[in-house]
Amino acid sequence: MSEQTDRMIVGALELCELPELGLQELEVRVDTGAKTSSLHVDNMRRFKKDGKPWIRFDIHPNIHRVEEVVECEARIEDIRKIKSSNGVSQERYVIKTPIAMGGQTWKIEITLTDRSDMNYLMLFGREGMGDKVLVDPSSVFLLSN
Repeated sequence: MSEQTDRMIVGALELCELPELGLQELEVRVDTGAKTSSLHVDNMRRFKKDGKPWIRFDIHPNIHRVEEVVECEARIEDIRKIKSSNGVSQERYVIKTPIAMGGQTWKIEITLTDRSDMNYLMLFGREGMGDKVLVDPSSVFLLSN
C-alpha cells in the first residue's frame, strides 16, 4: 500500500501541459487500454536538424477555436507500427517530450496521428503513466481540484 501513496491519482479525463510544445491546459483522455500516448496533429513535415530527423507539425489546442494553431517541432525518436482502436495498423512518428501533471514533470513518448474523429486531442497511454499515476476511471479532473 505505501508505494501507491507516492503515485498521483488521475481520473479518466485530466489536464496536462506539454511545455516543450507550448501547450497548456490540454485535456487528455486517460486510457489504460492504450499502450502508447498519442496526439492529434496536422500538417506534418519532416526535416533535418544537426543531421538528425525532426518533424514540424501543427496543433489546434482549443477544439472550440480551430483557427488557433500552434506550430511545434520535435526530434523524431522512432517510427512505429501502431494498431489503432479500430484495429487498423499505421506507421506513426514517435517523439519524446515532457508532460506536466499534478505538479510533476516527466518525459513520455507520444505518437503523432490524426485523431480528428476523436473527442480529445491527446490520449494518455499506460507507458506514459509508468509508475507515476493510478487511475480512477469513475472520476474526471482529479488533479485540478
